[in-house]
Parts: sequence; structure tokens; C-alpha cells
Amino acid sequence: MVHELDFSQLAILLIEPSALQRKLICDALRKAGCNDIESVADLPEALQHIERYPPDLVISALYLPSGTGTELIARIKTLPGTDDVAFMLISSEQKVEHLDPIRQAGAIAILPKPFTIDALRKALQATLDFFSADELLFSHYDVAELHVMVVDDSTLSRNHIARLLHNMGIKHVHEAGNGAEALALLSEVPADMVVTDYNMPEMDGAELISGMREDPQLSHIPVLMITSEQSQSRLSAIRQAGVDAICDKPFDVNEMRRLLHLMLDDD
Repeated sequence: MVHELDFSQLAILLIEPSALQRKLICDALRKAGCNDIESVADLPEALQHIERYPPDLVISALYLPSGTGTELIARIKTLPGTDDVAFMLISSEQKVEHLDPIRQAGAIAILPKPFTIDALRKALQATLDFFSADELLFSHYDVAELHVMVVDDSTLSRNHIARLLHNMGIKHVHEAGNGAEALALLSEVPADMVVTDYNMPEMDGAELISGMREDPQLSHIPVLMITSEQSQSRLSAIRQAGVDAICDKPFDVNEMRRLLHLMLDDD
């Protein structure tokens, strides 16, 4: 995957069943400064195209004739050479239960229909930020020696966050599928920081944080929660459990970098 891209160099594949919507979105992409745009109408065509010519960014509707955007993002990750393909959803869907799987899978952005050019440019910038190879620089840590544990029941989400951390120069990334697994691993492997989801089976993120804060060997480890949770009462409980910072899904890469600096390099 090429780094240091600008909008005009992004290779984009648009999947949209409506010919009118394809034209409108392609026109908006060109207005935003994108030049390399291919478009198809359905999931099988998209997978064939991606397998032959992996793009930098896939933009898809949620509902397709032969499947959904959720199925598409999962299928993409099974194809060779697609580890760094970014995914953006453009949909009029508003129900959390339909959008959350896309968030969990590591979408760069979710745009509504209709969207503004400014919102599209912000989403495209998030794609460029994802590809950034700039390493983090800390005063108190050697980033190459940092150990970070990523906790999420979604393999796609864990892989997405791990790739981003690798891009930032963090080479030692450990993974756990839920809070209970993470607590067990934390007694065996070093961790300078934990990045966790909230909603997980067996033990959720809030219970993980509480367990860490009650353990003298783990209580000092900073915790960043990346979650699509919208309930203010649940978010308040997470803060009371002792989380150091909360980041939304989909998350802004620069915001995540800022939070990492705040948590690990704050004087």
C-alpha cells in the first residue's frame, strides 16, 4: 500500500446498486479531489474487482442486491493483499443494531445519505490518516518497545486496531477476545497500555477495567476504550470504573494519536 497519498491518488472502489446514487457519489468524490474511482453495483462484482486490483478505499452502501455492506467488509478481509484496504459506509440506515457491526469491523467512516462535501472530505482525510506511516514519539517511552494489549470480541476490529498501532510504530501488540481472557493474559505478558472494546461476552470492558483497578499488579496500566456505545449511563459507569480515555467507533486516527500521547506521555 502506498503512503503519503493525497485525495487525487486514492484508488477508490464504490459499490452502490442505484445508478443515480453511483453518479451522485462519484460526482461528489471528484468534487472533493478524487480522480481514481471505479464503481460496481453489487457484492460479487466488488469482490472480483478487489481480488484483482485491491483499492486503497472501498465505499459501499449497506444494502446490496446479493448481500450487505457488513458481509462485504468481512469478505474483503479474507482476500489476499487486502489487509490495508480501508472501508467507508454511505447509508441512510440509522438503526444502531444495523450500523454497529460495520463500526465493530473497523470502518474508517460512516456517512449518511445525503452527506455534505465537508463530511466526505473529513472521511477521506481519515483514510489518508489511516495510511500514515508516521511513528509516535514519546518522551518517556521507546515506541518500538511498547507492549499494547487489544481487547475486542471482533477479530476484524482487533486486526484493524492492531494494524493502526503497527503503523504508529508499536510492534508488540497482544490480543484478547474478551475481558476475562485479557485479565488472564495480563498476568503472563507485559502491557504498557490496554485498548479495549466495551460490549463483549463473558466479561465486558467496564468489568475488565474494574478488575484491573482492583489488582495491585495491573492498576497502574492506562486503558483506552474504543466503543460505539451511545448510552450516557453506561459511558458514565465506564468512567467510574477507571478508564483513562474513551474514543468513538469509527475513530479518528489523529484523535487516537492525541489520546495515546495524553495517556503515555503526559508530564
